[in-house]
Formats: sequence, C-alpha cells, structure tokens
Amino acid sequence: MTAGTTPHLSPTERVAAAYRRIAEVDRPEVWITLRAEADVTADAAAVERRLADGESLPLAGTLVAVKDNIDVAGLPTTAACPEFAYTADVSAAAIERLVTAGAVVLGKTNLDQFATGLVGTRSPYGAVRHAQHPELISGGSSSGSAVAVALGLADIGIGTDTAGSGRVPAALHGIVGIKASLGIIPAHGVVPACVDYDAVTVFAADLDRAVAAAAIMAGPEARDPRSRAWPADVRLAAPQVPRLAVPRGADLTALDPSYREAFTNTLAAVADSGATTEEVDISSLLDAARLLYDGAIVAERYAAVGAFLDTAPAGADPTVAAIIGAARATTGPGFAQDLDTLAKARVAALELLAGFDGLLLPTTTEHPSITAVQADPFGINRRMGTYTNFCNLLDMAAVAVPGAPTADGKPFGVMVVVPAFADQVAVDIAARVTGSEAPALIDQGVDLAVFGAHLRGQPLHWQLEQIGARFAGEIRTTDAYRLTALDTVPPKPGLVRHGPGLGAPILGELFRVSPAGLGSFLAALPAPMALTSINLADGREVIGFACTFDAAQAATDITAYGGWKAFSQNRN
Repeated sequence: MTAGTTPHLSPTERVAAAYRRIAEVDRPEVWITLRAEADVTADAAAVERRLADGESLPLAGTLVAVKDNIDVAGLPTTAACPEFAYTADVSAAAIERLVTAGAVVLGKTNLDQFATGLVGTRSPYGAVRHAQHPELISGGSSSGSAVAVALGLADIGIGTDTAGSGRVPAALHGIVGIKASLGIIPAHGVVPACVDYDAVTVFAADLDRAVAAAAIMAGPEARDPRSRAWPADVRLAAPQVPRLAVPRGADLTALDPSYREAFTNTLAAVADSGATTEEVDISSLLDAARLLYDGAIVAERYAAVGAFLDTAPAGADPTVAAIIGAARATTGPGFAQDLDTLAKARVAALELLAGFDGLLLPTTTEHPSITAVQADPFGINRRMGTYTNFCNLLDMAAVAVPGAPTADGKPFGVMVVVPAFADQVAVDIAARVTGSEAPALIDQGVDLAVFGAHLRGQPLHWQLEQIGARFAGEIRTTDAYRLTALDTVPPKPGLVRHGPGLGAPILGELFRVSPAGLGSFLAALPAPMALTSINLADGREVIGFACTFDAAQAATDITAYGGWKAFSQNRN
C-alpha cells in the first residue's frame, strides 16, 4: 500500500492492512504513541456496527495519524518532550469531529518539539526521516503525520501550522496539506505554539480526502475562543479563469536551482490550464514573515511553554529551548509595536492581492539532508520558512499541493495563498494545479436557479463569479413555466409560472451562492426581474430568476426553444 491508494476495505480490514504496512516499513520514529492493534481494531469494529445500524459516516474507517501536540482522549500528549507529557481526558474538538464521522485514530506522531521547526529533526524521539529518501529531512514540525500519510500507514494526518508546519512536509512528500483560515478548524485541545497564529491542518494523498477531513473539522467551537465561522459572504468557488499573482524573479532568490526550475515548469502548466498569471512584488509579505521569529511575536511561544523549559527538562531539544528562551528578552512595548506592524501589513497584503484570486508560491526553498540540518539547525530552518511564515501572521489561508517535480524526479510543492475565508477559492485553484476535480470544502449557501443572462458564457455571468457562486449543475423546470424574450439590454429572458401542463420544461443552471451574495443580487435586481421559488422537474424547489407577469405578456414567447441558449443560438 502506498500513498494515493484507496483500497475498498472494511474498517477492520483497513486496520489490519495498516499494521502490516507499519511492520513492513519499520519507521518507529514516526510514532510517539502507536496504539495497540487490538484497540484500533475494536474501534473499527464499532464503526462497522454504526454503519450496520444505518448511520451515515462520511469518514467510515478512515485511519488518522494525530500530531502529538493535539489531545486524543486516553492517550498521552507529549509535544515531543517526555517530561511535558500528560494524559488527555478529552480529545481536541477537531479529533472529536473526525471520530464522530467514522474516523479511527491509529496513534500520536512525532514532531519538532513544541511545534517549533520546519525540519522534523528536533525531537528526542528521533529525527523523522523522509518517506522515500531517508537521508533527507521529512519537514516539520508535523513530520510524523506527513510521513504516516506518505508511507500509506494512515489515510489522513492531522498536524498544526504556525509557520508552515502543515505545508512544508506536504511539499517535500508530494502530498496535499490544507491550512485553513485561522479559527475555521478549532484549536481546542492543541498545545499552543503561538496561540493567536496556530492552525490545525490536514495531510492526505489527494485533495478530495484532505478537503473531506477539513470540512468535517471546520466550524465554531465554544471551547476555543479564537474559533470562527464562515462569513455570510463567503466565496464558494473560484472563477472559470482565475487570475493568479506570482512572485517576481527577485523574490525567488532563496530557491534552490532545482526548485526554481520546477516552479517555472509549474507556472507553465498552470498557464496551460487556462489560468492567467501576473508577477507582483511580494517583498512586503516576506518582510512581515520575519516577525514570527525575529520580532516580539515569539513571546507567545514563551508564554506557552517557556516557564516549563526554564526548569531545564532533560528531554528538551537545545535548538527549540534556545528559540523559545530568547523570547525572555521581548518587551511589552516591542510586542505592541509588532502587532501594529502586522495590522498594517495585513492591509498592505489585501491591497497587493486586490483583483487577484490567489497568490501562487513555492511552498519551501529546498530539500536538505538530515546531516546538513544537524550542521546548521537555525539557518536552513529559517530559509525553509521563507514563503510560509507570513501566512498566519497576515490572516491568510493556504492549500499546498504537488507542483512539477524536480529534474531528478523528487517532489516539489506549491501553495495557493488567499485572504481569510477564501479557502474554497484556494481549493479550486489547487485542483487546477493538480489537474483534478475541485471538491467542495464549504457546505453552506443557497441554491439559485438562473435561466438567461447569468448562465455560463452569457454576458452577466460575471456577476455570479464576483460573489463566488459555485456551479451545481444543469436543471429543468416542471412543465408549469413559459419563457419569453424581454426587450432589455443586455437581452435576457423572463420566466413565468402559468400552472402545471401550461408550459414546458425550461433548461437552466443551478449555482450555490452565499447568503449575503443572494442578498446583493436581490438588492440590485432591476425591473422587471424577480426572485421567487421555482419548481424543478426532479421535485426540488429552489430560488430562481423570474419576471413579472405583465412584462412577460408584452414579450415574445420562446418556450418552444426549451431554454435561453437554444433560442440565442437560433437567433444568431
């Protein structure tokens, strides 16, 4: 079994296969606590009973590897420091939601201690080696969770990301990493690194599985005061031709030459997919990124575990202890000044990306060996966060996916970075990068039926794209409707209900729009158009465009064409 396989196994069969694979690969450093096979099998059997009882379990039998700074009830949480360990009484909210959906926890995975690092080597439980190239680093800090997915041990890996820990390991292994907008996946039950900038993340071999897990974990949580809900105007799709910002050559000097070539090849493939790209100056973002470790923000790391590390526990990693201990020198005024700098940087970032659907970046700069990182534990780690460190500081979301491989066939990854709450846009663009169908991350909104100028390819469709409407398929009305050609600019039809059997099925399209998006449509609707309930041929009732009866009476009846596009093609 390898990353990317989706065997059709029962939950208990999947557990048995996973433990055979665990024995086969012999990577003990991946795990800090690996549960006994009998216990995991018992959980999988319970999932099978739930299925037999008729429960709908979207993640039935999905095996989960959980980073060991995230609580799982009954298991120790160590944050990769033995002396810090405690046994969790309740699971983190994100884990509870996965288990409720039918997922099964395999165990707790190794990490850069206290989630401080991007390399995967800062742990007394051993450096986590790369899944395919064991002489190279795995990336961190969510190293074990990423490697568990890349080796096919787990179906999804749960990590955290403050500086890039949910994205760098994904890039190095050619898998997917989703870092949602801050607070969308609650951080309840997570040992904090920088509590205001921590995000729970997910790894998977493909975008579908990663999105499915992220969608289930998402949502407000009363036990996390920083959790957030999707806003009423949330965008539910990227446009058909996304416009992407990309960095200038001057902003790519940190890239290893092989990564620079791979990024160039990735950009060419993205352009071939129909997206447009434009270079922008991202130096302001890179400057903001330095505040995470070089400024007073690192005081949040000290607030989390500094007092504990001051006791000099034997298992403390010296590099991690030095980074966190240095925060003793920060001051209140310095912290306030950095918060002000970040507030201004967030506004500047929004201005930079105005008019773009996302920013496409290399995820990291290089893929070093374990030996190289041990020789330079600070410098390489710092460089690897060049393109990831600013994301949470500036309240942005990111989806990391594989790009074009390097010339020697090693993985190379890119990120789609977007402003807060544009997560679905990032998913859609990431799907374009990988050449896959875009799964839905956000399961909310209102269905809106359109029959004329807002159809895809028609002159007003841009209004739907402007509010992030998501295409949900072609539809037909019942035979209670008649269609007329109104005398408007641009030309548009009017749909009017006459009664069962007094019209014909009319072809249209269905879009999912945000509640605020629907409200904006209604507020700007010109006469004689209206929004009303529309009965579809499949029995559904949705909100859709119609027109006033008197306007339809004065217009040309085109019901016989069965739809606006057929009429327009015949007219032209």
